[in-house]
Amino acid sequence: MIREYNRKIILEDGQEYYGYAFGDTDDKACEIVFNTSMVGYQEIVSDPSYTYQAVVMTYPLIGNYGMADDDYETITPTIGALIVREYNDEPSNFRSTATLSEIMKKYKIPGVYGVDTRKLTRSVRNYGSRKVLITNASTSLEEGLELLKTYEIPKDAVSRVSCKEGMEFLAETQKYHVVAIDCGMKRNIVRSLVKRGCKVTVVPWNTSADAIEEMKPDGIFISNGPGDPTDVPETVSTIKSLVGKYPIFGICLGHQIISLAYGAETYKLKFGHRGGNHPVRNLETNKIEITSQNHSYAVDAGSLADTELTITHINLLDQTIEGVKCDRDKVFSVQYHPESAPGPQDSAYLFDRFIKLMEEEKSNAQENGY
Repeated sequence: MIREYNRKIILEDGQEYYGYAFGDTDDKACEIVFNTSMVGYQEIVSDPSYTYQAVVMTYPLIGNYGMADDDYETITPTIGALIVREYNDEPSNFRSTATLSEIMKKYKIPGVYGVDTRKLTRSVRNYGSRKVLITNASTSLEEGLELLKTYEIPKDAVSRVSCKEGMEFLAETQKYHVVAIDCGMKRNIVRSLVKRGCKVTVVPWNTSADAIEEMKPDGIFISNGPGDPTDVPETVSTIKSLVGKYPIFGICLGHQIISLAYGAETYKLKFGHRGGNHPVRNLETNKIEITSQNHSYAVDAGSLADTELTITHINLLDQTIEGVKCDRDKVFSVQYHPESAPGPQDSAYLFDRFIKLMEEEKSNAQENGY
């Protein structure tokens, strides 16, 4: 017996896809994107960078290992929706404490399965990311398109997911103090710094440069996060004021914020980069890194010519900028996620590079008596 579809996806250009419900069942308008990772759906669902986005998973089977308490990237998931080919609600994993659907219901995240995700992914690749409505199968196309006409993707994504007050994470043997500006930071970034001997003070996205300087950090970190980097001019202004005073390391949105602080420009990609299999060339070593990515925006290569930043990494799929640096200021950043275990350890050296810069800065300060 063939089950009757109970959910529908309506794209703003009029395309419709039918499927079945899991997770929350309320209507939801989002921006549709796709992710090419074969594993890690829990980390994707709990990654703050997916705020206001409906994610199409290209790997067909999702839900089969459930949800484990230690694997969340944030306490409160804010992903817009999840669209998959096949959903498994009977996970086989001794670490699992809940099903994916249970967690999605808890956080009001709608899901649709049974969709032809290959066709849907090709549509996003061909026509770009665009607005989408997750709704009941009975909703007419006319009703759905009318709702999408009035829907605007919010620009408050970073302020929504950033911490509201400062937090501290201590290392067993503390060598350095890092102030991390939280634009939607993943937990594994903090873990990556702590295990290298850093006390990490996480501060909200709009913390002023003066407030950060009062904390007497050894280095500044700018996190990943959702949305358009030009939506957070406060963070860009803070970095402008801190450049040259401390070693600074940025990841993903942090990379874009650093570039804006130096006077470069950013632009929106047609469908973004999302997945754990993007090849990136390190121009300094000529090595290829297999990277994990999640972003809609990129740094404009032409605009970097008038800045003091040097390009360090290039995406081999589309030649977009994947890393920049300014040796004089001890500033560097990458567009991808070294903490996401791509490769799986291809990019871990970036955290070590940040540690080395802080070590050099401390040594210089001691030698000069300040």
